[in-house]
Amino acid sequence: MTAAQRRVTLVCLIALLMLASRPAAAYLNLSEDVRGQVVRLKWNTTPRWFASNRSIPRVSASDFQAAVARAFATWQAVPTASLSLQFVGFTSAAPFEDDGISVLGFESRPELERVLGATDFVIDTVTGEIVESDIFFNSAFEWSVAPGGTSAAFDLQSVATHEIGHFLGLGHSALGETETNPEGGRRVLASGAVMFPIAFGRGNTADRELQPDDIAGISDLYPASAFRARTGVLRGRVRRNGQPVFGAHVIAFNPATGESIGGFALGADGDFQIAGLTPGPHVVRVEPLDDADVESFFDRGVDTNFAVTFYERLFVAPAGGVGEHIDVGVRPK
Repeated sequence: MTAAQRRVTLVCLIALLMLASRPAAAYLNLSEDVRGQVVRLKWNTTPRWFASNRSIPRVSASDFQAAVARAFATWQAVPTASLSLQFVGFTSAAPFEDDGISVLGFESRPELERVLGATDFVIDTVTGEIVESDIFFNSAFEWSVAPGGTSAAFDLQSVATHEIGHFLGLGHSALGETETNPEGGRRVLASGAVMFPIAFGRGNTADRELQPDDIAGISDLYPASAFRARTGVLRGRVRRNGQPVFGAHVIAFNPATGESIGGFALGADGDFQIAGLTPGPHVVRVEPLDDADVESFFDRGVDTNFAVTFYERLFVAPAGGVGEHIDVGVRPK
């Protein structure tokens, strides 16, 4: 690394993912404080990635590369995003080495008993550009590349799809529902995004497919030419007794399509912005971020002392613009 670069690591837990970077806007996007300004982390050049040549039982190096390539292709296929990704080849290098290349591969870390994998970045601290990103998958767990999944193993393509979302610059979505496990941690009951921080269990392949929140997030970060012209933006703020509410989760639900896209009130005045909405009426719901560990999303505390609140009117998202600025007043629990 040069003096103008810094390494950032995201850890993917079985139950949830831990985010160490500072969030910037909806979905979340990862961001960095660059010379006093918050800049969204993203690639400004075509990401070039290598696959480790290390095999594990039941997953050969070629099996690994094929599953990861399918996960990359899932993101690249989003029609409203402009992404170009390049597989370079196999390497004997391991993830997280300071070698200047982006490597994805298996590493055995049995002491990390709840860690499925992690995503690591090298970023340019002047521009906020991602210049390298590695992902490791913990071979202390059983993995599967079977087309329909395997009940005793974690689905490699599903976990890779989530981790590649981080690789591209996305943080976590809060669209989902969990319950506490008797043995500790949380179990996912429903998920509205691949980037939801609670991982599905062994054998589940649902996270191979992106959901509307994921699509809106990646399209907002890497927009195709027509994305902004065909979608609308919701802006507003969340206040309680006239004071801003930091970290409130805001959901825009389209009753015509059944799509939900979420964001967070992160501004100094409780401001939020959600882009990528299908034009038309939306129900706006504001809720506390209390269904997962806050550290999965932010490196600082958030305000959860308020009741779930619906905005009093339907919000109409325009095509190619910003709709009515809304103020949502919430009350203490």
